[in-house]
Formats: sequence, C-alpha cells, structure tokens
Amino acid sequence: MDIIERFLSYTRINTTTSREKGAAGIMPSSDGQMVLAQLLAKELTALGMEDVVLRDTAILTATLPANIETSEESKPIPTVSFFAHLDTSAEQSNDTKAHIVNYQGGDICLNAGENIFLKETEFPELVDYIGDDIIVTDGTSLLGADDKAAIAAIMNALQVLKANPDIPHGTVKVAFVPDEEQGLRGAKAFNVESFGADFGYTLDCCGIGEFVHENWNAGDAIITFTGQSAHPMSAKGKLKNSLLMAHQFISMLPGGEAPQYTEGREGYYWVKELSGNSAKTILKMDVRDFYKDGYRDRMTFLQNLSDSCAKLWGESSISINLSDRYENVANSLEGDASFPITIAKESYERNGITMKAVPMRGGYDGAVLSQKGLPCPNIFTGAHNFHSIYEYLPVNSLKAASNVVVEVIKITAEGHK
Repeated sequence: MDIIERFLSYTRINTTTSREKGAAGIMPSSDGQMVLAQLLAKELTALGMEDVVLRDTAILTATLPANIETSEESKPIPTVSFFAHLDTSAEQSNDTKAHIVNYQGGDICLNAGENIFLKETEFPELVDYIGDDIIVTDGTSLLGADDKAAIAAIMNALQVLKANPDIPHGTVKVAFVPDEEQGLRGAKAFNVESFGADFGYTLDCCGIGEFVHENWNAGDAIITFTGQSAHPMSAKGKLKNSLLMAHQFISMLPGGEAPQYTEGREGYYWVKELSGNSAKTILKMDVRDFYKDGYRDRMTFLQNLSDSCAKLWGESSISINLSDRYENVANSLEGDASFPITIAKESYERNGITMKAVPMRGGYDGAVLSQKGLPCPNIFTGAHNFHSIYEYLPVNSLKAASNVVVEVIKITAEGHK
C-alpha cells in the first residue's frame, strides 16, 4: 500500500480523544482508537510481523524479527523501536476530510463555502513547499497528522523492509498507544520491560528535519485554601475569604515567569485553574523547566511559599500537593546513552536532511518511556500546525520521515560488525 493511501485511510477513522472518559480512567477514551488499533493489527499481521498483540487498552505492539545472524565475535544488535499515538487532539472532534492539493504558492482555499483559507502571510513556511503536494483539511477539522502521519511512516518502513529482504536489520519493535493527547496516558500504562527494546524513537512533531531530544521537566501543583465563611452582615473579624488568599498567593509568584512571557528554554509557573468560593478554593498549576536544578528550585519555591502563607494565615488555611508528571528526555540521553541521537543524525544526513534540534516546550510519549528506562528521542513527521484546522502535511516530508525510520534501522544493524 502506498504511504499516502495509508495515511488517508487512517484519517478517515475518527480517533478524537475524550477528555471526559479519560478523566474517568477509561482507556482508550474513544472507540475510534480501538477501531484504528484493530485495523493496524490486521495490517501488521498481513505484513508478516510477529508477536502482534492488541490489548484491551488499545496498546498495540509487534515485532519484525532480525534477518541477520550474528556470531559470538560480533557485537549484539540492539533492538530498536518506534512509537506513535492513536488519538488526535480534542480541540476539534469533526471527522477529518483530508485531501491533496498541488501547491503553487499563495493562499490555499480549504473551504470556499466557509471562506476558510490557509494563508501564506500567516504561515510563511508554506513557501518551502511550492511545487509539492500537500495534504490539508477542509477547514472544519484537524487533519490528524498528529499522529497518524507517524503511524503511516512506521507502517510504510516495515513494508519497505519486508519487500526488500536484502536490507540487513536487527530486531525491530513497534508500538501504537492511545490517549497521548491527555497526559501521555498510553505511555504511562506501557510496559517497557516486557516490550524488550533497547532504545526507541517516537514520531510526534514538527516539520521535516526537526528532532527533539530535550523537553520539559514537568510537575503539577494543587494548592487548597480553606477559609471561614460568615454572613456579610456580621462578617467583621470572622470572614476569612479563601478566594482572596488564593489571589494573594498568585500575586507572590515570580513576575514574568508565565507561559505568555517565556520562550525557548525559559521555564514557568502556569496558573491553570482556579475554582471555589469564599470558604474553599483550589488552585491548580503546571510547573515547567528544562533543567533539573531549575525544576527542583521551582517546586521548592512553591513549597516554601505555601509554608510561609501557613504561618501568616494559620496551618489549616493552606495545603499543597506537589507531584512530578514527567522528566526531560535529555536526562536519559546523557553520556554513553546518547547513541540514539548519533544514529538519528546519521540517518538524517544519509537522507540529505539537515537535523534541526529543537527543545520541545511540552511533553510527548518519549519523555515517559525514557523515564521508564527506554531512551526515546523524537523524529519529525513532517506536519505543521498541530491541533489546528490549518494542520497540513507535505507529501515529501511524510515520505522523508519513513525513509529516516528505515535508515535508523539499517544504521543500528551496521553497528554490530
């Protein structure tokens, strides 16, 4: 099957993640994710993959056995793995109506009836794809290239290897997981130890050439403010307003260290949700920092601020719960463990692609997998404008992503000699 036909067929299955069901602990959170996983299981079996296992969580794994015999004198071939997620973001839940346009410059009309255009002035990187075929939406939905482009690239790479048995390769593992778009739930449920891979790559980002091997150290903070209610007619000296306590706490956060003021590797505190009344208020915050020491300093700052407020208002007036969400994948790719980066860079170069390493101001499945002991940086899919009706995928970029996967597998096998 052609890689473009594959991708388009996957976009026809609505796999929008459900925040409501996800919050209730249901996985997969949407039926479409299981439908897609079932289709992929059939395709993997038809390709001759072994150990094709689809779990009731929609986590799907399979193995391509090595076609090289190694001697006692040769180095063992590491088992490389590739991951993609089944779900699409909840920003848009309409069915995807993907179609191909041959881009000749200027704006692309996505939907004449709704007067929706993909404008070159708003997305100037379009000029890099003049003369290329581009897959777009009809302006009423996401495209779903996040992350179905990755699925298509991985499946195509497996097809290439099966059709060309003269290409030497070691054991290759693949996995497709659900509900990445709401807290990396599939990766958190994934059993790395039983999977049996030595290292891996997710495909879950960005335009051609981009590569991620660092992201946030991420944590959550839940602060509960407990006041004392009283009728306003007799509130003097009695009313203790938890809402005002929460606002005072927020006002003491470092100025300028919020998402709207930061970029690159600058960390932040994100006041994400505030709910309650004068008697009880709950504040939810995200804490983000690229550096381990910086992250710990931020979490310590919040704890110390809470302790200081408790002395001011009384110990029963405030409580804080701090928890780690995921680590920076760079923590797992230091020193001798950096070889997945080296292999990827060589693969890019062999395909005539200049690697552009970018720090990801967010999380992805590879961060969780790396923390579990499976070093896992992130390869491009070629798509642009994730989570948007303006999401688009240049055809040549998708093909390049699949070519990089094949080359990574070849390079991994070459290292055993």
